[in-house]
Amino acid sequence: MLRCCRAAAAIAACGGRGTGSPGGRRGLAMAKSKFEYVRDFEADDTCLPDCWIVVRLDGRNFHRFSEQHEFKKPNDDRALQLMTRCAQTVMQELEDIAIAYGQSDEYSFVFKKKTRWFKRRASKFMTHVVSQFASSYVFYWKDYFKDQQLLYPPGFDGRIVLYPSNQNLKDYLSWRQADCHINNLYNTVFWMLVQRSGLTPVEAQDRLRGTLAGDKNEILFSEFNINYNNEPLMYRKGTVLIWQKVNEIITKKIKLPKEAEEKEVEVTRTKTKVVPLHCDIIGDQFWEEYPEILAEDS
Repeated sequence: MLRCCRAAAAIAACGGRGTGSPGGRRGLAMAKSKFEYVRDFEADDTCLPDCWIVVRLDGRNFHRFSEQHEFKKPNDDRALQLMTRCAQTVMQELEDIAIAYGQSDEYSFVFKKKTRWFKRRASKFMTHVVSQFASSYVFYWKDYFKDQQLLYPPGFDGRIVLYPSNQNLKDYLSWRQADCHINNLYNTVFWMLVQRSGLTPVEAQDRLRGTLAGDKNEILFSEFNINYNNEPLMYRKGTVLIWQKVNEIITKKIKLPKEAEEKEVEVTRTKTKVVPLHCDIIGDQFWEEYPEILAEDS
């Protein structure tokens, strides 16, 4: 009885839980009680080994959210940059993410094949990513929407998909980038028809029904003098987040020999940071340039 009380007291002193690693290991055993059997009802959601773990989140009812917060159409740089800032925060907190890709109101986070974070529990991956992203969205809102009050907190849903091979993963990311192109081309033409030609949303939809990519490009060029290929890469390609070593120049105070006062000097240091890219990831060039992303020991 005395041993049980000491264990319970130790756990209470640690906030009710052990001081485990990111993988969720508890440093202390849970105190026994007659109620512990309820843990048997927990489902085993361990992700399969040697698979890329992809967590994709999407904004919930973001069509309504964007209207009420007066997002610019067809693309709002503030909203896109805020999404990327949130994704960078997620990667900085969960360093076993090898790469992330985002467009519009969605982001995909790819955990390494060999990751042991959260004991590979799917529910842990998903809840950590979604909660960190959502809280960051609220936290950083004012940095991007300086004159627009956040009227209500946004919601995001998430899902997890496992991909066993590198090609599966590359095809998944290619699918999301192709989706970005299809949606952005449509939205660019749609909002030009509404904003500059004066069509109603229903009339614009009717005008575009059954059109192919070439037809949409022709409408943009012939009616609005817009070459779609000259649109910003962030709109057409989305945003890729990877880890890169970056040189930073910082100022340090040092005391030189035979000098009484400290002196400020500039020092260059190398730091690994999450860097945004706006580039094609469907072809081979990206993967050849950054082979470390798919490396087994990365």
